[in-house]
Amino acid sequence: MPRRRGPQEDKRMNKGELVSAIADKANLGKGQAAEVLDATIAVITDALKRGEEVKIVGFGTFTVAERAAGEARNPRTGEKVQVAASKTPKFKAGAGLKDQLNA
Repeated sequence: MPRRRGPQEDKRMNKGELVSAIADKANLGKGQAAEVLDATIAVITDALKRGEEVKIVGFGTFTVAERAAGEARNPRTGEKVQVAASKTPKFKAGAGLKDQLNA
């Protein structure tokens, strides 16, 4: 039985749907499109691990932000917990993408 989707889920695209859309748009097989998507994600991830910025003109920029160590509170118990410093990926949409969304 297929899983029922709520109204918000109808506006989401999962990886399989993205692979199908890439395959259709680029006239590729789904297997090839999956390889291209996986390779793209791996290349971006590797660059970010090296501390590099990935800029795709007309689309956006991927960067890494440093989060300082700090203190947080457990919402259930109210107990204070230490949060270690970490790195987090960031994406800033480019002008071309913004223009397309607002056209």
